[in-house]
Amino acid sequence: MNDEERKLADSYAALHGMSLAEAFKKALFEKIEDEYDIAVAEEAYEEYVKKGKKSEPISKLWRELDL
Repeated sequence: MNDEERKLADSYAALHGMSLAEAFKKALFEKIEDEYDIAVAEEAYEEYVKKGKKSEPISKLWRELDL
């Protein structure tokens, strides 16, 4: 990490009242969680498409719900 990156990371950690290690740990696990969520969503969408499912306009749902 260069000096500018270190200052930014230190400032972020201080702003959120945590150590630099905690800030990096939090960022790492948020990134892992985001990538996992994306992978699960992509897998679900592929399954949806393979089953021949198709989306419908939201207006149809509104009509069904009398909205």
